[in-house]
Amino acid sequence: MKIAIMGAMPEEIAPILKKLSQYKTIDYADNTYYEASYKGIDLVIAYSKIGKVFSTLTASTMIQHFGCEKLLFSGVAGGINPSLKIGDLIVATKLLQHDLDITAFGHPMGFVPGGSVFVQADKELIEIAKDVAKDLGKTVQEGVIATGDQFVHDAKIKENIVKHFNADALEMEGASVGVVCKSLDVPFFILRAISDTADTDASFSFDEFMESSAIISAEFIMKMLEKIEH
Repeated sequence: MKIAIMGAMPEEIAPILKKLSQYKTIDYADNTYYEASYKGIDLVIAYSKIGKVFSTLTASTMIQHFGCEKLLFSGVAGGINPSLKIGDLIVATKLLQHDLDITAFGHPMGFVPGGSVFVQADKELIEIAKDVAKDLGKTVQEGVIATGDQFVHDAKIKENIVKHFNADALEMEGASVGVVCKSLDVPFFILRAISDTADTDASFSFDEFMESSAIISAEFIMKMLEKIEH
């Protein structure tokens, strides 16, 4: 079994690399990939850089070039569900692109012909996450994650995303990774730790809490690896 572990920023994969005794570095397609073994599982780890384009490229590379059979994404997000606080964990049940807008042609927000508004995450991996949460004594919320190529810190944009998609959290890579995995028939899982609440203070919150939230998410992902059959 070969599993991809992906983040968007160096800080999101650094805690994972720290837990590995050794790894091999491979430069490919203008990015760096880390190959390692952990508890009998072959891993390919990378951060994509921020945004949908880079995350699409990285996810595609991990699957098509490196041969990964499952993909786990570890990172941070902005919470827009009032029940989510900084440091909380959310697992995506489904994801969408909140900035995909061809409503001028009569289509709903987030929809493109030949595609769909939502992409569903793998149910089996979500169940494994629930088991891990129980073992760790942690609460993990399941919900809808909205992806877009913007760091949202405006209340009106936030309200509009909730109105159209009833989303719980915002980030910049998950839905594009999901589309790649769905198209290539690879089970995927998106875990996010809340680093801000997507409001006017979001940039301050993000800088302050990003690193600690990334560590929370990464540690959870590593525990999941121990429960994935291989």
